[in-house]
Amino acid sequence: QLQASGGGLVQAGDSLRLSCAASGRTFMYVMGWFRQALGKEREFVAAIRWSDRSTYYSDSVKGRFTISRDNAKNTVHLQMASLKPDDTAVYYCATRRNPTIVSYMYSEGAYEYWGQGTQVTVSS
Repeated sequence: QLQASGGGLVQAGDSLRLSCAASGRTFMYVMGWFRQALGKEREFVAAIRWSDRSTYYSDSVKGRFTISRDNAKNTVHLQMASLKPDDTAVYYCATRRNPTIVSYMYSEGAYEYWGQGTQVTVSS
């Protein structure tokens, strides 16, 4: 099970940290964050490979968002800074157990388990 938390309403330029806690069978190859804005398709935001902490970001968030993991708590954080109204969306965390190529990590089809989503709203 994945439990996402940390969403909220903030102003443009503010920061926010999302967390995703995994419980149950917690072996993960990669954990990712995706987001879906109203009326748009879900899109990749960031991912972290569990074994070596390699991180991957979409161009739209690179340099503003940071993904990290807390091994002891089986938790992944998404630190979001310099937030923009375009970042407004429901954010979902997701995991995949088995290895895959890097390019596939950017696709929602690569992920087997999904959290319930947390709303992030950025006002201008």
